[in-house]
Amino acid sequence: MDMKKLSPFEFFKDFHDKEHFFEKLTSEENTLEKILSQYFLICICSFAYGIVMGSYNSFQQAISSAFKVPLLFTLSILVCFPAFYVIQHVLGSRLGFWQMLKIILSGFVMISIIMVSFSTIVIFFLITGNNYSFLKLLHVGIFGISAIFGMKTILDALQYACEQKNVYPKIGVAVFKFWILILAFVGMQLSWNLRPFIASKDMPFQIFRERQGNFYLAIVESAIDIVTPSGEKQNQDNKEKE
Repeated sequence: MDMKKLSPFEFFKDFHDKEHFFEKLTSEENTLEKILSQYFLICICSFAYGIVMGSYNSFQQAISSAFKVPLLFTLSILVCFPAFYVIQHVLGSRLGFWQMLKIILSGFVMISIIMVSFSTIVIFFLITGNNYSFLKLLHVGIFGISAIFGMKTILDALQYACEQKNVYPKIGVAVFKFWILILAFVGMQLSWNLRPFIASKDMPFQIFRERQGNFYLAIVESAIDIVTPSGEKQNQDNKEKE
């Protein structure tokens, strides 16, 4: 495997010439090598971002999160990709299994690279602030922004396969937009089951937590924590303890 191809800079160099980039994704040449290099790049970038996520709590949490973020992406793909491929094939797609996987992985490569590029911003807030709720929302926002660019990469590749190569059905592009919602729900559920990724400083290290609450409630509670004055929050905590 050419190590040069595993660089994020090489990925964006190819991405700059979109027609050439999408042609490589839909081509049957060097398919296995391309898939392995994409997956390796996803793991390296998400591993690095996981370290930054978990470092708020402890060294142990940083190592745990470093492995869990790549696991989150891997499981999301394993859960959602088979159904997507079968549906697209039924709709008339002539893209092979491995070609379709290359296209999907390209989106996750984009997600992981953009996420790790935000690491310096996260580190800045780790150093200058100490608000656990804010950090949770910050990471959710980074995941969300990265996902938008990643899904757009996949959508553009499918549109290229449809309009330029005529090997992908137009209706498949529309179906993919619904698949994005399924992928988002699966990803959020998996992230909740794999938590903690960050963990509050006053909590002991845990690899996994008990299954209680849900992802959406946690986001709402974090937003409320940020806008609630510290004095009122302390009084509310005291009342709950009583």
